[in-house]
Amino acid sequence: MLNREINGWHVLAIFGSAFAVIISVNLTLAFQAVATFPGLETRNSYVVSQAFEADRAAQEALGWAVSADVTDGQLHLLIDDAIGPVVAHIKTATLGRATHVGEDITPVFRHDGTRFVADIPALGAGNWNLRLVAAAPDGTAFRQRVIVRVAP
Repeated sequence: MLNREINGWHVLAIFGSAFAVIISVNLTLAFQAVATFPGLETRNSYVVSQAFEADRAAQEALGWAVSADVTDGQLHLLIDDAIGPVVAHIKTATLGRATHVGEDITPVFRHDGTRFVADIPALGAGNWNLRLVAAAPDGTAFRQRVIVRVAP
């Protein structure tokens, strides 16, 4: 066993190395967080906020209940109101993770008489978001983020 004396330079090197590891890990995580951030929801939140209450009231007046699930490589989207299934005009739909846009897909829906169906590739387990923009038959805009849980 070596009996070496630890002097000030050794202690400085140990502390410097420890802090270098901590700082490099923090910088790596920060760069990864910024690089995978999907971006802004809107360019000017003030302008969007001016119509928010009126848009929300019109959307709630539709009385739609929206749900989605994934089964056997298909995404099922059900839009119901008090009478039954609604055939809305789907303007845009994006299925992706909440944290990044790397796995986003744009499903192409068709209506099968009861619900909307889209063929999709196999999804990884966990929570997915379906960001839906649709219009009611009367032209009322409808926007909703629907959580889709995919079992492992």
